[in-house]
Amino acid sequence: MAKAVLITGGNRGDVRALLRRAAGLIGERIGRIVRSSACYESAPWGFRAEQSFWNQVLEVETPLHPEELLEAVLSVEAELGRDRVQEGLEKASTGERYASRTLDVDILFYDDEVICTPRLEIPHPRLGGREFVLRPLCELMPERRHPVTGERMRDVLKALEENERRD
Repeated sequence: MAKAVLITGGNRGDVRALLRRAAGLIGERIGRIVRSSACYESAPWGFRAEQSFWNQVLEVETPLHPEELLEAVLSVEAELGRDRVQEGLEKASTGERYASRTLDVDILFYDDEVICTPRLEIPHPRLGGREFVLRPLCELMPERRHPVTGERMRDVLKALEENERRD
């Protein structure tokens, strides 16, 4: 069994209920949820939106290989209302790189593997620059080391916070 670390989030609809439903589907389809963080509210990152985001980190024991995990994650997103076509239209109309969504599930870590394929990059390439990821991640595993940089997650969060204070 591998240990995958996922982050769920969204800002459309009853997001907290969607996060609970996502956790249920993840438990059914992906594997046993070992630990879960609290739900954290944050401002949209990388674009403007009226609604705040809610995010939660889940640590999951899974028999799925990384590509199978990706397919399962995409299936959960779609079942809970994520419409990537609509998001694409919204991004095209606003010129933004990101858009509001009902649910997003990202794979942050898969054991300590480093994976870089056209469809999948693990560890998640932007986790170190996103407080909305690091805060719930550090609730669960502040001492977890990034498999590429060797940095502890609590140190990555601290550096990000210090950098934001300087800006």
